Amino acid sequence: MTNGKEIKFSDDSLALVQRMMKRYPEGKQKSALIPVLHIAQAEFDGWLSGPVMEYVASVLNILPVEVFETASFYSMFNLKPVGKCVIEVCRTSSCWLVGAEDVISHLEKKLNIKVGQTTSDGMFTLKSVECLGSCGTAPMMQVGADYYENLTLDKVDTLVEKFRSEGKRKSYTDKAEPRKL
Repeated sequence: MTNGKEIKFSDDSLALVQRMMKRYPEGKQKSALIPVLHIAQAEFDGWLSGPVMEYVASVLNILPVEVFETASFYSMFNLKPVGKCVIEVCRTSSCWLVGAEDVISHLEKKLNIKVGQTTSDGMFTLKSVECLGSCGTAPMMQVGADYYENLTLDKVDTLVEKFRSEGKRKSYTDKAEPRKL
């Protein structure tokens, strides 16, 4: 159980996971691991606990260590509880050259947290991440499935207030639509 919730995909999520697994040849279900981890993270409070990763391993019929290796490698997976909005600011060359560090510093002051921390109200977690592939529109950040580009400090303030007023969890799967095979 996680936060009092049984570790089990909802019927809709399990159906999506099963469709993803069918995309790959028999015995190659591990190929569905990354999208399945996104679904698990969205369903289980925005992060992947040990028991959640073990559950994913059992669903995919792979070893738990294979799930742990993948989840711990990619910055898009959270291995500890996070806020409803995980703000990921790109910090690599293009973004750094045009002010990513200023954006990060501004967010740290505005939210009263450091990179890697979550606000006391549980609303925001701030991360600095490697390239998000939007070099031509730097500096940029990602929140859930959405990119926010050509950032200024005023834009950042507006976005933070928007997220705060919405008050809902943002996920990489927010725009995902189940597709039929």
